[in-house]
Amino acid sequence: MDDVVIVGAGPAGSVAATVLARAGVRVRLLDRAAFPRDKLCGDTVNPGTLAALRRLGLSTRIDDRGLRVDGMRVTGPRGIAIEGRYPDGVFGRALLRRDLDWALLQHAMDAGAQFEPSTAVRRAIVEESHGSPCVGGVVVGVNGRDRELRAHVTLAADGRRSTLAFGLGLARHPARPRRWAIGAYYENARGLSSLGEMHVRHGRYIGVALVPGGLANVCLVKPFDEKRVRSPGPLFTTLLAAELAADPILRERFADARLAQPPVVLGPLAIEVGAEQVRGLLLAGDAAGFIDPMTGDGLRFAVRGGALAAEAALESLARGWNGVHERLVKARRREFASKWRFNRALRTLVASPRGIEAAIIGTRLAPGLLRRIIATAGDCCTV
Repeated sequence: MDDVVIVGAGPAGSVAATVLARAGVRVRLLDRAAFPRDKLCGDTVNPGTLAALRRLGLSTRIDDRGLRVDGMRVTGPRGIAIEGRYPDGVFGRALLRRDLDWALLQHAMDAGAQFEPSTAVRRAIVEESHGSPCVGGVVVGVNGRDRELRAHVTLAADGRRSTLAFGLGLARHPARPRRWAIGAYYENARGLSSLGEMHVRHGRYIGVALVPGGLANVCLVKPFDEKRVRSPGPLFTTLLAAELAADPILRERFADARLAQPPVVLGPLAIEVGAEQVRGLLLAGDAAGFIDPMTGDGLRFAVRGGALAAEAALESLARGWNGVHERLVKARRREFASKWRFNRALRTLVASPRGIEAAIIGTRLAPGLLRRIIATAGDCCTV
């Protein structure tokens, strides 16, 4: 029997596994994929996330591989643009998610976590304890056969479609917002720099970033007809090409660009997790709740959320479950509440073309406001 079984070897799961294994805990880390594996993402690690990884001693492989990101460039619907550098010389990194996730997973294995790839989790093992449900591990399927993996603590870090969180009725996709992301890599895009780009348009936005290999990461986030999104064929290639060709700022820069590989789609993005908790189970990363973070700070939520979940697991192993969930909720609120509010305000702006332009003009007239916005977007206050 393991002390902790972690479902999902992305950033949240790998960080949690590293923290726990370093504390001498027996950790088993599961993922349905074999690593390294590709993952749709903006591919940028902002300064606050990079600082969190450095504090955990997990940034060396990232610093070696990633390109420096010095700030952000934001444009509005009619071409109004602002640029801002991160303060005090801090910076982020841009690297492919397959490389980031593989680097963090290697740290977890180096710390002593046991990793089982290509392992599909079927469901949680739910039993009665003190008159209430309690998760005692998971059932996994390997080579067509199911087997039980029991643990004192089960940590669900298995992403936006978490088998455990949805299977236990803890998570749902809300009616609104219903946005989807289409991401792709392009060769021969022009005008790329060390600034991450956010092109905000009415009801949607397009993120662009230079990543290793000279590629441009392009990610379009907008509402879609879900029947169309789920249909096969070259729909996503056509949709993304049409958005770039119609955009007054991006059309020339991508006129000669070509896809390095077919686009990937992900959605609906938003996940809500209720207040109900189950003894024996902790949630981390996207499985703990997700609404597309426009400022690229989903990785910070994953890294810090994974570390906070690991601390909660250590507490439960040492002293039992009384108050563990409540304290984890409070810790997450202290860590993330201000950024959640900031991201909600930005999403409100996306719905208002006039609001976008007014905000950009306001930052031009008040450079101090621009510096504060860029610093908040990059989580520089946590550096």
